[in-house]
Amino acid sequence: MSYTAFASLITLGLFVGMVALLEIGRRLGVRRIASDPEGAQAGTGAVDGAVFALLGLLIAFTFSGAATRFDERRALIVQEANDIGTAYLRLDLLPADAQPALRDLFRRYVASRLDVYRKLPDIEAARAELLRSNELQGEIWRQAVAAAGMNGAPPAANMLLLPALNQMIDITTTRTTAAAMHPPIVIFVLLYGLALIAALLAGYGMCGTKSRNWLHMVGFAASVAVAVYVVIDIEYPRLGLIRVDTFDQVLVDLLESMK
Repeated sequence: MSYTAFASLITLGLFVGMVALLEIGRRLGVRRIASDPEGAQAGTGAVDGAVFALLGLLIAFTFSGAATRFDERRALIVQEANDIGTAYLRLDLLPADAQPALRDLFRRYVASRLDVYRKLPDIEAARAELLRSNELQGEIWRQAVAAAGMNGAPPAANMLLLPALNQMIDITTTRTTAAAMHPPIVIFVLLYGLALIAALLAGYGMCGTKSRNWLHMVGFAASVAVAVYVVIDIEYPRLGLIRVDTFDQVLVDLLESMK
């Protein structure tokens, strides 16, 4: 099952569960009113307000964190393109006969970096491509160090090229770590649980009406379910509908400029 289908199924389950609990809460409230008309809703406002406030706070917290990480991942793509481009330009500092092999390695390296993320959601294929990228990094470093030590290589080659290569290598670790950085699963479990509890309490609060208010029941459940879906989708921008793939174009453009 694809990630989008799985997330959609979970969201649909949340929506159905909330509608069901709204109805259950309403029926419980109707029974309570029948047995205790005056005290059925006494003191419930404080509890309802606390639960709804906690639910709103948790949605805001998870959405804000997901949006921040989404922006950081996009910025890291641009930063990697800049780091690779800087290192590639500084190959001009090396002796002319050492440059062609390194430039070819750079082209293969950028293509491999693009393939790492294009192969998602196939995690195993992406990991295999990441290992290939790491091997190319090692080969670029070895050849660059050897070329910088050749006769005729200017001192600036060591001072300018090698630090740029180091930055180019380091950014891959930063991007890999950022891609795996998500809130603990317990946060999402708590979010779902609070949404269901809030639906039960909201249904109980609607017990004073003679007929069901389907507009409010469905609207409340749909609003919360869609908000939760968006939070989850932003958290995994390589798998769902909200994606960072468009920012890969900077690496594609960089690869084109190397040809």
